[in-house]
Amino acid sequence: MTTLLVDIGNSRIKWARFDGTHVSRGQAAAHAQWRRADYARRLFSPARGLAQVVVASVAGALVDRTLAAAAREAGLAARFVSVPRLGGGIAVGYAEPWRLGVDRYVALVGAHALFRAVPACVVGVGTAMTIDLVDAAGRHRGGVIIPAPNLMVETLLTRTSGIRRRAQGGVVGGRGIFGRSTRDAIELGARYAAAALVDRAVEEAAGMLGREPLVLLTGGEAPAVRPLLRSSWVGVPDLVLRGLAVLARTAAPRARRR
Repeated sequence: MTTLLVDIGNSRIKWARFDGTHVSRGQAAAHAQWRRADYARRLFSPARGLAQVVVASVAGALVDRTLAAAAREAGLAARFVSVPRLGGGIAVGYAEPWRLGVDRYVALVGAHALFRAVPACVVGVGTAMTIDLVDAAGRHRGGVIIPAPNLMVETLLTRTSGIRRRAQGGVVGGRGIFGRSTRDAIELGARYAAAALVDRAVEEAAGMLGREPLVLLTGGEAPAVRPLLRSSWVGVPDLVLRGLAVLARTAAPRARRR
């Protein structure tokens, strides 16, 4: 039975096929301009051999309905994962589990399945940057959210007229954290701030757990942060898809049909 795995973020969509054992090489694209025909052409052509579609989406109801309609045209019902109290090997640490982003939950499922009995800080760098701690037993200990570096830069450029004017042009290539122009200083500051938070999270987690967690980096903007980390890290670009594969094998908890 082949499953189509779909991870829809705020700006990008990733997808791959899962045959019950292996996840195929994933594909990714910006989805802002996609219509139903685009989902049908890119995800479901050909639909031959697909038995189910499992989706983690944080893109909103309109995008979800559009994807679901494309799936129906292909003779499939899209199953949208919801966040349970306990599922996929993860015990969610939020007092109200539904408040945890489904992409974060599914990434935790993937992390715990890939690295059994190893505590991990799961760092997702997309539009926002999230850090979630999961212990060796699969207990989610909570998380933190900040703007990712690109959003930090965008916010400064759109909310501060003086910085925006001075950031137009200028030399780049500062040494270490210190930029040689306003634009350079903004971009380096954002990247170093994100990396410093990851290192601080690892330090805090080590105090909680009695051992240093593994840092798992995922998300399209992860390359901006990883060279600056002092903590040891492993990159898993398709971590959410890996988590969806686990849930596809075990009947995704509280899946919603659209």
